[in-house]
Amino acid sequence: MAYKLLVVGPSWIGDTILAQPLLRRMHERHAGLSVDVLAPAWTLPLLCRMPEVAQVIASPFGHGELKLSARVALARTLREHRYDQALVLPNSFKSALIPWLARIPLRTGYVGEFRYPLLNDARKLDERALPTMAERYAALAQPASEPLARPLPALRLNAEPPAALLQRLQLGASAPLACLCPGAEYGPAKRWPPPYFAELAKRLARDGYTVAIVGSRSDHAIGAQIEQASGNIARNLCGQTTLDEASDLLAAAKLCVSNDSGLMHVAAAVGTPLLALYGSSSPRFTPPLSDNALVLKLDLPCSPCYKRECPLQHFNCMMHLTSDHVYAAIARLPGAPASLRLDA
Repeated sequence: MAYKLLVVGPSWIGDTILAQPLLRRMHERHAGLSVDVLAPAWTLPLLCRMPEVAQVIASPFGHGELKLSARVALARTLREHRYDQALVLPNSFKSALIPWLARIPLRTGYVGEFRYPLLNDARKLDERALPTMAERYAALAQPASEPLARPLPALRLNAEPPAALLQRLQLGASAPLACLCPGAEYGPAKRWPPPYFAELAKRLARDGYTVAIVGSRSDHAIGAQIEQASGNIARNLCGQTTLDEASDLLAAAKLCVSNDSGLMHVAAAVGTPLLALYGSSSPRFTPPLSDNALVLKLDLPCSPCYKRECPLQHFNCMMHLTSDHVYAAIARLPGAPASLRLDA
């Protein structure tokens, strides 16, 4: 019989992408593995693009909601699947409650938030041995006594042919596409300034790129600023695509420049040449997992601070990362189109 696994997935888009090496490792360990993932609805389009996932189950619970009776009812339904193991990726008590209520025999996760009794394979996290989030997830595929096998498996999201999407968005197929991802849900301290994105868009257009601004509906205002400041050279598509359509658009692009965000990790997962901009956060914890990615950051004494807004009110980690720095770095990108010379 196939080994049946339930994964309680993360709440963030980027973290969902970083969990894929774990899923691939589980398939390597268990022939005929069947993986179901219980996760928030907004992450499901990406999970459906992962070939390792058999079924996605939308979690009906909002952030911080207990809803104990609803959790009992969901656990009763999951009990019928007769899972052999559950991997609980979030560190909350609530995330470990459903596998326990569902009576899944083996329940694996890291110790956290008073949930030790709910896990019978509770791991103590060694942050020095596992410095990145992807490594921490992947280590759960192995017995606790084993050191993590490196390197991690590569990311791979399935993509749909982009022709119909490009036509709907009125993006020409003749010129190479560059995608700018100016959003970051965590807060403004992770966002490169919109005027800098606009300056970059003008330069990329001069070099022959069609420039599209990609993001969610909440990024629309930022996208509008960039579009206007670029003289309408950059097309603001924020909110005009679903997450899976954004994934297809990034897969079709020859270049992506992104803040440290969920879409940055999506671009990495589809293999697009990616320039990742870091300010208040650190690539030591959540780097883009791609051989075609290059990280650009200023190693200031105050960075990374991991704050939503600059606590010193100068925002130098991003303000001093000029469009000149970013434009020059594009020429060093692995996989960047050789046919386009980027002149400083």
